Amino acid sequence: MSDDHPIGLGVAVLTVSDTRSEDNDTSGDFLCDAAVAAGHTLIERQIVKDDIYQIRAVISAWIADASVAAVLVTGGTGFSGRDSTPEAVAPLFDKQIEGFGELFRFLSYEEIGSSTIQSRALGGFANNTVIFCMPGSTGACKTAWNGILSEQLDSRHKPCNYVGVLGGHE
Repeated sequence: MSDDHPIGLGVAVLTVSDTRSEDNDTSGDFLCDAAVAAGHTLIERQIVKDDIYQIRAVISAWIADASVAAVLVTGGTGFSGRDSTPEAVAPLFDKQIEGFGELFRFLSYEEIGSSTIQSRALGGFANNTVIFCMPGSTGACKTAWNGILSEQLDSRHKPCNYVGVLGGHE
């Protein structure tokens, strides 16, 4: 594939929320639309309650699916109530991407100041699938997509991106 044409990835989007539905999931809508606009294929989209085992079940199925190269998760990364996305997802990782959470909070600081320390955004790899977990607000999803994910999921981005390390998905 030439540098002019990006390699499209199979992407799955998960919204973790006790209150969102298909009618008001603006964060999930944004991530789906952004991924498709970037040339990726939306394999599946789901909304699950903020429950460790429901989150793990959905993501486990996706990382076992060879057509899914990237999983984008929105919601459940804070400290309030039942926020449990990090606890659900981190045990699935073969390798953690520490820099994702660090860079997300750096970018977010420019927008919301010190409140960004309440974000437990995280990323990692599981079964050659990259997983990015970000806060549930649409603004946070835009920050993550525009500042990190759009480039890291683009095979043309130099000097490196995650497309080249997603074994079996190219």
